[in-house]
Amino acid sequence: MAIRLLHVRAAMVTLITEDRQIILSSAGINGSPSRRQTPLSQSMCRHLIVDDAPLLVADARRDERWRGIGAVSRGELTAYAGMPLHSPEGRPLGALCVIDDHSHSWRHDELETLEDLASMAEAEIASRSAERRARQELEEERTFLSALLDSLDVPVAACDAEGRIARFNTPMREALQTEETLADKSQWARVYQLFHPDGKHLLAVDELPLVRAMRERFTGQEVVVRTPGRPPRRFLVNGHPLTAPGGRNLGAVTAAHDVTVQRRVELRRSIRHAVTQALADAGSAEQAAHGVIGAITGTLGWTCGEYWQIAPGETRITRAGSWVRPGRKLPDFTGEDPMTLRSGQGLPGRVQDSGRPLWIRDLRAEPEVMVRLEEALGSGLRTAVGLPVHSGERVLAVLTFFSDTVEEPDDELLDLLGDVCAHVGRYMERRRAEDLALALTASRRRFDQVVSQVDDLVWTIEIDDDRVRVLYLSGNTTGIFGGQLPQSFDAVTFVEEHVHPDDRQDYADMHAVMRTGRPARAEYRLTGLDGVTRWVWSRTVPYRENGRLFADGVSTDITERRKLQEDHERLLAREREQVRRLRELDRMKDELVAVVSHELRSPVAVVRNYAELLLDDPGLDDAQRVFADVIDRKSTHLQHLVDGLLDLARLDAGHVGIDPRPLSLTRLVNQAVDEHRAAAEARHLSVVTELDRHLPVHGDPMRLRQVLDNLLSNAIKYTPDGGTVTVTAGCDGESTGNGACRKGDGRKGDGRKGDGRKGDGRKGTVVLTVADTGIGIPAEQYPRLFDRFFRASTAVDSGIKGTGLGLAITKSIVEAHGGGIVAAPREGGGTVFTVRLPVDPSAPH
Repeated sequence: MAIRLLHVRAAMVTLITEDRQIILSSAGINGSPSRRQTPLSQSMCRHLIVDDAPLLVADARRDERWRGIGAVSRGELTAYAGMPLHSPEGRPLGALCVIDDHSHSWRHDELETLEDLASMAEAEIASRSAERRARQELEEERTFLSALLDSLDVPVAACDAEGRIARFNTPMREALQTEETLADKSQWARVYQLFHPDGKHLLAVDELPLVRAMRERFTGQEVVVRTPGRPPRRFLVNGHPLTAPGGRNLGAVTAAHDVTVQRRVELRRSIRHAVTQALADAGSAEQAAHGVIGAITGTLGWTCGEYWQIAPGETRITRAGSWVRPGRKLPDFTGEDPMTLRSGQGLPGRVQDSGRPLWIRDLRAEPEVMVRLEEALGSGLRTAVGLPVHSGERVLAVLTFFSDTVEEPDDELLDLLGDVCAHVGRYMERRRAEDLALALTASRRRFDQVVSQVDDLVWTIEIDDDRVRVLYLSGNTTGIFGGQLPQSFDAVTFVEEHVHPDDRQDYADMHAVMRTGRPARAEYRLTGLDGVTRWVWSRTVPYRENGRLFADGVSTDITERRKLQEDHERLLAREREQVRRLRELDRMKDELVAVVSHELRSPVAVVRNYAELLLDDPGLDDAQRVFADVIDRKSTHLQHLVDGLLDLARLDAGHVGIDPRPLSLTRLVNQAVDEHRAAAEARHLSVVTELDRHLPVHGDPMRLRQVLDNLLSNAIKYTPDGGTVTVTAGCDGESTGNGACRKGDGRKGDGRKGDGRKGDGRKGTVVLTVADTGIGIPAEQYPRLFDRFFRASTAVDSGIKGTGLGLAITKSIVEAHGGGIVAAPREGGGTVFTVRLPVDPSAPH
């Protein structure tokens, strides 16, 4: 159209992208494809996108901008006119352009025509874009609807206006156990196994919920789905037509709610009620048997039921009664004459022999089970079920039931009927219990004789809204009431009047709990007939029978126990007071030691100074110099003792600060070992080190050096000549691979003997051990090893001097760093000290 109206050689619709020009359509270009791409450098249309305005070129050969375009140099493009094309949102997309091979001065009317053609192209773009969006939105709506229906918990089905099934959601497919959607309505009931509420007759076409929903709105239609191989399921179905806003019929939809469990509960309740009513109305065992099978068979909607009785001590089983659904005649099968079978013979005999239920789905498939097979099949019976009635492990009777239709085995129904049989068994046992009533009375007399010999008071009471009535009270009341309670006395009233005033609330609370039917107990003081006040412990277990509340209880005299308890509490209070006083004395002792140490420090320093001056005096003779040397040694020892006491006091009081900083424990240990090596060699000791290359810790180097000096000096001092001192240090867990400890390691201890800790919970721990082959420490003295002034008996017996403060100071320094220290016997003799220090500076100090 552009070629014809503007009388040009060619026309194109182009799309401009980031790096190329795409020709969507063209006309008048001989031999050119309908869709091709060219670089932007060869495009004139790209200038329209940048400026978003028409572009007119009368003669491209005269303009330097276009000489690089191949079509211009070849003479194919001389004149050019283009109009920008926009998206529906107004964004420039490309151009509608016309081309001529000779110069052309574009007139105003030609430009208007080109603009109109561009508007037509934009309209076509907008139309196709809207159509594409509409299709996409429709597809998204369908996807959303499918996902929404599949996410529902209830089965949903929908059909179109022609009655064709349009949608089964996932729960519906699971309920029907099929993916197939049939078009023929007459096949729905058979293929999907849709039955009436009786579960025996298929739904007619006009009764199908989806068919009904096309013509009316309804709720609560009950449908049974009998999928082969699965128990029947019951659904309540709601449905309604689907119409457009203008009233046009779109189809129909149904939603089903699974009420299988609810119906089973109702069935269970109905059967139990019917059986209970039948047993309550029966005047004999025979009437009870007939009533029970009639109640069960009638409630289930089955055809026939029989009650087979086993006489005590017998193995044969006899039919004691039968019931047939009204309107149904089974003379050939039930008969009027009694029938007896051996154990293991027929359905009743097999159930008697195995003691387990037996479900025969189809009598035609298992002919060997029935003794009366021909009569059963001739009467139209198809399914048979037998259930034992137990009394403990013994089978008392057998119930058999028969149905006209093939019934799939139903474990839940068997459980229900098993409960009913248990109820029947209890009824038969109650009948038997009536025969044992006299024996029970005799047993109670014997029980009273036994209870009368014990000091505890055994009782039974009945509790109602107004009063408490004693039903039973053991004969011996002396242990609780201080004498034999006269028969004219009401025991409950006597107790209420003689309970100690301070304990009446506890007694009342016990009775309040009993009234709720829960076990209760209480301890209270009771003044007896002899005037003596006793502590009584009563405990009771309430129970209900026939709507009445009873309670059995025992009351015990616990006066002696309470006295022992009170004595224990007094002793405990006295012990706590002694502990408090000892702690106060210990605190005063620490304060005294700190004060005395502080006061001794200056005098001792003066004595040492004067001793050093004396030793420097050249005029002293040998005896005087010996005396001065003794003064210097003793004052030095006293100075060390005072310094240790003050140091320990400051650490305990928190007055000595720890200045932690990142440092290498390996370097610190090597320095300490080098300085102590001379002392070790003087005693012919070997010092062995096993250290990781780099062990970073966060600590005070001066204080940690003090710890190392104390441990090394002790190891050297308490190891005999020729022994060995071993120092090891490493990570308590993983390493980073370059010798450093990995932070966050959660190892729980190093497993050394004597280290009973389960881990200190710190992250990134360095472990330092100092082990010696010295004189060792008795095992029972390890717990006191870090107490101040404590010295092991082996050190005292060996005559090795010391103050007993070094290890106490060491422990305080280590704990101030957030670490811990323990001591343990070394395998083979000696002692090993283990120190753990945190790597992470965030660890507590």
